[in-house]
Amino acid sequence: MKEISFIRRHIEQWKRLESVVDRASEEHPERLADAYMEITSDLSFSQSHYPHSRITVYLNNLASALHHSLYGNRKEPASRIAAFWKTEVPRVMYASRKELSYSLLVFLVSAAIGCLSTLNDDLFPRLIMGDGYIDMTLDNISRGEPMAVYADRSPLSMFFLILINNVRASFVVFLLGLLSGFGTGAALFYNGVMIGTFQTFCFQQHVGMESLPAIWLHGTLEISALVVAGAAGFALGNGWLFPGTYPRGYAFRRGAMRGLKIAVGTVPFFILAAFIESFLTRHTGIPTVIRGSFILLSVLFVIFYYIYLPNQLRHEHSPKTPNPVLQGADI
Repeated sequence: MKEISFIRRHIEQWKRLESVVDRASEEHPERLADAYMEITSDLSFSQSHYPHSRITVYLNNLASALHHSLYGNRKEPASRIAAFWKTEVPRVMYASRKELSYSLLVFLVSAAIGCLSTLNDDLFPRLIMGDGYIDMTLDNISRGEPMAVYADRSPLSMFFLILINNVRASFVVFLLGLLSGFGTGAALFYNGVMIGTFQTFCFQQHVGMESLPAIWLHGTLEISALVVAGAAGFALGNGWLFPGTYPRGYAFRRGAMRGLKIAVGTVPFFILAAFIESFLTRHTGIPTVIRGSFILLSVLFVIFYYIYLPNQLRHEHSPKTPNPVLQGADI
């Protein structure tokens, strides 16, 4: 690779790493370790191909600064767990914004396919949901309790059952990224088709307006977290499928760590969604305006945490002035 191409490909990344050095006292050691691994990989490549270039000198200085920040006497933050969800997850979500958009696209397209298929084939819901679930839903509708499925067991046992099932499903979606991302895409596709199918089926049975607040009271957080878990799976798959200039093993470990942080970050969303589904969704008598307001708040919170906050943290930590070495590079 020509030096000019090497610089163009990585210049923005190096600028971000400069900001990590500038704010080293506020960064968590794990973030410094990730930055150090990134810069040493580029430094190794530069030393092998451009040993006398000033870009090699620049990378060596940046690596040295990161090494000092990482291995110097530095205290561990007191609120490690809080910092993980407050800063680390939003930052990794910004780095994974493309994977998040892919995950959302797959889910929306598959939900639309489920909707259209149900409209054109009366037997399609039974193929996707199973005869038992469809017959149970039809029986509930005939008794005037279309959403009775959310009250068929005690709230506490239902909470743990739903929580375990949802967390397991999210990590399966993440780990299926080992199949180069196709496994994650297939899992998202199936879940999207299932949602689109069931929601359309409810409207066909003339209980659609009753199902919307019941399903999405908890489903807003639950489905959003599932889509985010899909982004984790794509990050894992892309790590070894598209290593770029990094060694494939390093790129895979980097993608796996990024995906794991995203997947772990969804757990509180699944806990809250399971609580709502177990203890609140069953109360269909709650005024629609209250449930609608709660759904709206959930949507706004998801947008804030996974889109707005990552962008804000990115801007806060972006370097204000480029390094003179990079300024003088012929790019």
